[in-house]
Amino acid sequence: MLKINNLHASVEDKPILRGINLHVKPGEVHAIMGPNGSGKSTLASVIAGKEEYEVDQGEIVLEDEDLEELSAEERAHKGVFLSFQYPVEIPGVSVTNFMKTAINETRKAKGLEDMPANEMLKLIREKSELLEIDRKFLSRSLNEGFSGGEKKRNEIFQMAMLEPKLAILDETDSGLDIDALRIVANGVNKLRSKDNAVVVITHYQRLLDYIVPDYVHVLYNGRIVKSGPAALAHELEAKGYDWIKEEVNA
Repeated sequence: MLKINNLHASVEDKPILRGINLHVKPGEVHAIMGPNGSGKSTLASVIAGKEEYEVDQGEIVLEDEDLEELSAEERAHKGVFLSFQYPVEIPGVSVTNFMKTAINETRKAKGLEDMPANEMLKLIREKSELLEIDRKFLSRSLNEGFSGGEKKRNEIFQMAMLEPKLAILDETDSGLDIDALRIVANGVNKLRSKDNAVVVITHYQRLLDYIVPDYVHVLYNGRIVKSGPAALAHELEAKGYDWIKEEVNA
């Protein structure tokens, strides 16, 4: 599904990623953990193709296609979905209309006609019921006046509608209380399948109580310095990151 080989990336000539290797197979969930400033969000942004990040070396391959020359929009059309740590507000554009536009733009990029209105309505109904989203929520302006939990639930709804091959959740647990966390995680779990893959970026182990990863990777100083099963997250929660730093610097 996703193959990242010897990835080096920088921002304004400042090196951030220093040789990332990561292979994610269909059906898998990988968690990326690490202290502040280790490069977690940069990795998410580079995979998604954000312009302000410069890839200096290495490759990012999705289903045998090199993404290097593709824009963020083109990568989205290929099936890359990035949830934002701080989703933007779009006053005057409802959640439903935003999703209609996003879906039809993706279809257009694939040479398909717009999704018929009745099919779109059916899809919206199915996904909103799956994620236990009130229909009134879908008529509100995108993220305007939304609580932190509502913004994150809306992003999972977008993920459900777009059905990406690769979903990258960048600190989707940030600012969520336990109830909101459980709702968001439950939505992600319902959308997991053998045909897609999820990369979860988080500081804390608590999210991984609900979205149980197949693998946990520790990012430190722009490199993945340790990988292991889900139990590694519990070890990090108990010990913190200092022991990782000591191992790396030993």
